[in-house]
Amino acid sequence: MKFAELKWFNKLGLISIVLISWGIALFEYFFQVPANRLGYKENGGPFSLIELKVLQEAITLIVFTIFTIVLFKTESFRWNHIIGFTFLVLAVYFIFKK
Repeated sequence: MKFAELKWFNKLGLISIVLISWGIALFEYFFQVPANRLGYKENGGPFSLIELKVLQEAITLIVFTIFTIVLFKTESFRWNHIIGFTFLVLAVYFIFKK
């Protein structure tokens, strides 16, 4: 998305852009996979599979939002985003409620 502003990216083809994007996602998975394995109840962790998935989604959305606001200056954080995040926090609360 932001590649058009960088001159040396203009010469890259679609395959190169896809590989760069996968490289960014791979960095996230280096942390996510071990965290899921260590956090799962059957492996000695405190979380069920559902709790791990909800937690993962909440963390991913928070990191993505911060990344978007910092890197993409044209994006704005509006009231409907705040409401959406409030519902996300409530979802996490209800999933973890015993």
